[in-house]
Amino acid sequence: MRSSKIILAMGAIAALALTGCANSATEADPSASAGVEAEAVSIGRVNIIAPAAPGSGWDQSARAVQDALQTSGLVDSAEVTNVPGASGTVALAQVAPQSGESGLLVMSGLAMMSGIITNGTSVSLDDLTPIARLIGESEVIVVPEGSPYEDIDSLFAAIKKDPASISIAGGSAGSADHVFIGLLAQEYGIDPTEINYVPFSGGGEATTALLGNQVVAGIAGTGEFQEMILAGKLNGLVVSSLEPVDSLPDVPTMTDAGFPNLEFANWRSIMAPPGITAAEEEAYIAAIVTMHASAGWKEILSTNSWQDLLITGSEFGDWLTTENERVTGILTDLGLAQ
Repeated sequence: MRSSKIILAMGAIAALALTGCANSATEADPSASAGVEAEAVSIGRVNIIAPAAPGSGWDQSARAVQDALQTSGLVDSAEVTNVPGASGTVALAQVAPQSGESGLLVMSGLAMMSGIITNGTSVSLDDLTPIARLIGESEVIVVPEGSPYEDIDSLFAAIKKDPASISIAGGSAGSADHVFIGLLAQEYGIDPTEINYVPFSGGGEATTALLGNQVVAGIAGTGEFQEMILAGKLNGLVVSSLEPVDSLPDVPTMTDAGFPNLEFANWRSIMAPPGITAAEEEAYIAAIVTMHASAGWKEILSTNSWQDLLITGSEFGDWLTTENERVTGILTDLGLAQ
């Protein structure tokens, strides 16, 4: 096992105690730990596995964490290794057997959770040590300029009346887009399998289809459609958050739509191999909490329009169990679970 010197200071543990237990991003105060002395944390040399190709969302997230940890002086050195394939489950299969391995972290998220469920893999997120849920991106449902559907209720009323007539562009089958549209369909009393969901390989293709009126509506992460919404080419009907999204403040929320219990984000997180020591786990969490309070991390969130969704440790682990039940349920209803 590769060794990695782990040093825990009282200031770091204080930072963890003060800021690492928020129930959600809306309840956590990202600035709460800014005044806590937590500089004496070192997790030595760390390798962060990005479970996708360079340039992907996971890769961008991994390199953002790498940069923020190094800039904050929380690691001696950090590198990112790309292990793409099968919605992140190839990387998962490589990391999960490395029980007790020090200096190894892996990015995870909704796409990996969905990949585990749809691919029927023999390993799951339960085989890793939860460190922190970091960031997320809300989904937004849009229609082209001039569409007769001016709100989410009118769109779903049309779907309920004649599902086949309302084509909705989104990402691949089982993606965050597909999961959320299925969950929303259930809220409207519609069988998710009746949704005329048209998968595209990327947001650019979906946008082209929308602007060309080849589909009636579209769904994607807020960043995919943001430019066209702000330009008035697409009309945002709803975002999947309970509170307005900073990048699209005028788009109605789940609360506005009357679904205060349906909050959804395409989240990303960071985890460690199983079997690491309690001291190592605490050191990773303390480093992430301290990183989260840094000016560099705040700038990264703002630049990328990422939502701050920090929860850590056992609380993150409990949340994963609940989220897995929800995602498994909807993917089963969609006929995609193995």
